Amino acid sequence: MIIRQTELRLRPRSQGVHLVTREVLEAFPELAEFSYGLLHIFLCHTSASITLNENADPDVRRDMEMALDRMVPQSWPYVHTCEGPDDMPAHVKTSLFGSSLTIPIRDGRLALGTWQGIYLCEHRYHGGPRRIVLTAIGTARPEGD
Repeated sequence: MIIRQTELRLRPRSQGVHLVTREVLEAFPELAEFSYGLLHIFLCHTSASITLNENADPDVRRDMEMALDRMVPQSWPYVHTCEGPDDMPAHVKTSLFGSSLTIPIRDGRLALGTWQGIYLCEHRYHGGPRRIVLTAIGTARPEGD
């Protein structure tokens, strides 16, 4: 059994849904050490979220943002407004998607479905850099594999 952990710092992004699968994989080459296991992805923020969804058509990301804005409009009479009008809606959207994912590892790679990708959902207009803790636990690949 082996455990590996690293932290990924994502560059600031505008409000929207952003595909970050490649950045996660580049930050964690230790995945290659695993025969099988789990990668836990934890986003250390309360105004952004992380989720899995369709990774091929960028229209999906635009439609996701539109749907989120309709489900959680900024125009509601929120009480928590001290950090700006986009902050409380961001907290609600984060609770809808969540702050973590767990993805199986198989033969040193993420066992994602054909069309699945990892999304950072930035719910603030200017969220700043985001930190993600990546933790893998599993069985080591045999030497020479």
